[in-house]
Amino acid sequence: MIKKLLISTALLTMAVSTSALAANDSTGCGLGTMLMDGKQGVASQVLAVTTNGSSGNQTFGISSGTLGCTKDGVVKSSVKLSMYTGANMQQIASDMSKGHGDSLNTMASLMGIQKQDRAHFYQVAQTNFDKVFTSDKVTAGQVIHNLDGVMATDPQLTRYVS
Repeated sequence: MIKKLLISTALLTMAVSTSALAANDSTGCGLGTMLMDGKQGVASQVLAVTTNGSSGNQTFGISSGTLGCTKDGVVKSSVKLSMYTGANMQQIASDMSKGHGDSLNTMASLMGIQKQDRAHFYQVAQTNFDKVFTSDKVTAGQVIHNLDGVMATDPQLTRYVS
């Protein structure tokens, strides 16, 4: 009985957390992600994550650069980045408009931007502030997406774009 309760709680927690991240690809890479590509909803995401995690195919995908995985060696946490951005939007906007600050530094760290590239990241973010913060109603997901778009056009920062 306790085992069933723990499994149910784990699945419910996973479903809630994946539904909160539905706008982002929260399933990682692997066979499950490839099979569920383009499908929406909690059930598809849970099935993709479960398949990825239980079959051990992510290790193969990362090692071989297949199944939607990359071999760039960069581990990023889109969940932490989304949560941090959502909770700190005002401070990130303030820091980005100035081109420096603790919130912007933390965001860069969560994005996996190496220390030697951070000064350039700050400058690019400041220069493109209006492209990142497009309105006063912009969401955290939109800010991250917009920043990724700006970074994708920069030769030094494009490697950090997920």
